Order: sequence, then structure tokens, then C-alpha cells
Amino acid sequence: MTTALQIGDRTIKSEEIIPLMASYKILPQLLCESIIDQAIVDIDCTPEETESACEEFYQHWHLTDNAQKETWLKRYGMSQQQLESLATRSLRIEKFKQKTWGHKLESYFLKRKGQLDQAIYSLLRVKDQGLANELYFRIKEEEQSFSELAFKHSEGAEAKTGGLIGPVELRTLHPNLAQLLRMSQPGEIWTPLPFGEWQVIVRLEKLIPAQLDEAMRQRLLQENFQAWFQEQLGQLSPQDQMWMGVKPNQQAA
Repeated sequence: MTTALQIGDRTIKSEEIIPLMASYKILPQLLCESIIDQAIVDIDCTPEETESACEEFYQHWHLTDNAQKETWLKRYGMSQQQLESLATRSLRIEKFKQKTWGHKLESYFLKRKGQLDQAIYSLLRVKDQGLANELYFRIKEEEQSFSELAFKHSEGAEAKTGGLIGPVELRTLHPNLAQLLRMSQPGEIWTPLPFGEWQVIVRLEKLIPAQLDEAMRQRLLQENFQAWFQEQLGQLSPQDQMWMGVKPNQQAA
């Protein structure tokens, strides 16, 4: 048997690796990374990018001289080329995202923008319709502030903040509430509306349009990457899908 890894006094043989990975539930992670590796196999880095990535890798693992680097490679059975592949992997994944979806981000953003817009709003909810109407007119006539009445009367968690909520993305809200805020003007207050068991008073404070800045670009790239990855999982064999915790598509009767 060939020694694959020495950990303290324990010697792990090569033929033990797969059973151990299965028992430690590492195989799903291996399958995940293998899918990604196949996708980025043709993605290259420049010599400068590779050198920089390796240097960052060495610093992370405190490998300060050639002897330490050689010892590390020998310990983990890796060649210099494999180390470079490991060091540049994150960069190559980012390049894959850019190459695959970067040119589509503007249209994807416009498609998603309505969900990504954020709102700051005030909310007051009670179960009694008569009370809701009374509170609405107090706010409307400026007899008392929204915040004061929410602190005192609102029956939801928003009472702790005087009814003020946000900023929150519209996609996270009930569709009816999101639509109401989307069509509101700042400061506009709505008569009590039924939401389930509640009578709800809503006032938009501020609508914050989503912007396609660098942070948003990275987020949307990651969304596309995750959607692609789920598609790849769906193409695995039923056995591999079981390992991954994916329910195989049931065949039509």
C-alpha cells in the first residue's frame, strides 16, 4: 500500500482516501470542486498574475524560503504546477464568471432592478380596524407623529423602532407591500390596508434605486454563477445527486 498522507503518528494509505472522504462527508465537496475545475480548465492567468497569486499563497502559509516551499510540496505530494493551479484557482473562477456573464450584466441588472431597489418606510399594524382608522387620521392631521403612535400601538416588532423599517430590498417584502411602496411618493401615507389578520398603515420614507456599481456587479455575477452551478448539479447521475443532497428529477409516469 502507498502512503498518501502522514498526520502525526497516523499513516493514511492511498486506498483509504475515498472511504475516509465518504465517512467524513467530504465527497460532496469534492464533487462540487470537480464541477468547477472542469469549467475553468481553459481559463489562464498571466505570468504576472500567477507570480502574485503564488506569493500571496506563500505568505499565507508562512513559506519564506525555497526549502520550506519544497518541504510543503513534498508533504502534500504536489508539483509546482499543481501549487500554481491551487494558488490561482480563485482568480480563474472570477475570470470564468466575467467571461461567461460579464457581458450580460447590464440586461440582467435591468431585469432584476425592480427587486433590488430598496425602501425605507414606516409601518404601523393593529388588528382592530376602528383603531387603525383612528390612528391613520391622527397621523394624517399631524395630531401625533407616526413614530409616537407606532411605539405605543403597533402590535408587530416594528413598534421597537417607532415603525421605521429599512432600508430593505423590495424583493424581500410581501408582493403587495412592495408594489405599494414602488408606486408611492416619499411622505405619502396610505389608509389602513388589510394584510392577513392585520390592518396596516404604511408611509414611504425613501426609495433607494439600485445601482450597477462594482459591488452590485460582483453580486450579480455570483447569482449567475450559483444558478449555473445548480444546473450542473441537476446533470449529475442519480447516485452523485444523492451524495450532493439533490433530489433527482422523478421520471414521468
